Amino acid sequence: VQLQASGGGSVQAGDSLRLSCAASVRSFRTYTVAWFCQAPGQEREFVAVIRGNSGSAYYGDSVKGRFTVSRDNAKNTVYLQMNSLKPEDTAVYYCATRQNWQVTYYYVATIYTSWGQGTQVTVSS
Repeated sequence: VQLQASGGGSVQAGDSLRLSCAASVRSFRTYTVAWFCQAPGQEREFVAVIRGNSGSAYYGDSVKGRFTVSRDNAKNTVYLQMNSLKPEDTAVYYCATRQNWQVTYYYVATIYTSWGQGTQVTVSS
């Protein structure tokens, strides 16, 4: 599976961005897709995940109420709508996928089998 993340940029605090993750795989609707972020010197952090089929979504505590993950299976694309951005959201954002839902460890980076290249998000105060 190949993933292509895009949509990052430099914005001011309080602004919005929408990231996209395009996948090249059949039966994309069955795949779980997650977003992680990594700031310099920090570990990769779970942001959000959206299940295949049901489309249920789960979020990291730091982004709940501000970020929304969605998917368009016809376009093989998952989106991350980022609102009310804060300087602490500054990081490289990665999308990742796996074929099956992992109910217990969906927030753990190592369970995902394919990763996109990352897109930089910079939020200035």
